[in-house]
Amino acid sequence: MLDALTTAGRENSNAAVMYHTAMGERLGLGMSEEKTIDLLQRLGPLTAGEICRHTGLAPATVSNLIDRLEAKGLARRARHPMDRRRVIVEVDWERLAGFDELFAPLVTGLAGLYERYTDEQLELILDFLGRATAIQRDATAALTRQET
Repeated sequence: MLDALTTAGRENSNAAVMYHTAMGERLGLGMSEEKTIDLLQRLGPLTAGEICRHTGLAPATVSNLIDRLEAKGLARRARHPMDRRRVIVEVDWERLAGFDELFAPLVTGLAGLYERYTDEQLELILDFLGRATAIQRDATAALTRQET
């Protein structure tokens, strides 16, 4: 069973990477750019440090990432509304218009999958995904610390 879980996890990871690579090509974005836009859409404006914490990427990598998103007109740096000394990164919602339509088939497919499970089963799946995500984020942060 553990071997099957490892294989299934790898297959799921590969499918996600390939999906987001194809989506990024369609949108003119690298995978880390696309996923950072996703973070900003879901969580709202973030500081560069917060982006580092959510992604596990090194500060220099995040700074370059923000520069690329700004150059593409998809995000911008702005003064923090509560602390003018801080800078936040926010998405340009007008430039993102229409992006959601590209994700609709995946979202619809997953919604249909979720309907097959009970609430109790969904809670278990949600717990697993949350824990697996934390492990993967920690592994990413460990790799970025080794770069410097």
